[in-house]
Amino acid sequence: MCLAIPACVEQLINENYAIVNLSGIRKEISLALVEDVVPGDYVIVHVGFALQKLNQTEAEHTLAMFAEISALNQENI
Repeated sequence: MCLAIPACVEQLINENYAIVNLSGIRKEISLALVEDVVPGDYVIVHVGFALQKLNQTEAEHTLAMFAEISALNQENI
């Protein structure tokens, strides 16, 4: 199973790379597969590549669901 995670673009390094924030973890990713990305945009990230842009509302909703799942897992440990 593959998992792609929403991330907020914090900084453009050049036209093909950016620094994103993945729930507090900053990571360099490739933008080779998407166009017109600017800081503040949300992208779906899989294995170091932005696959597509995502609107902020959908990104925040998805991240909230991930946080809820994580909290439930912590309760069951």
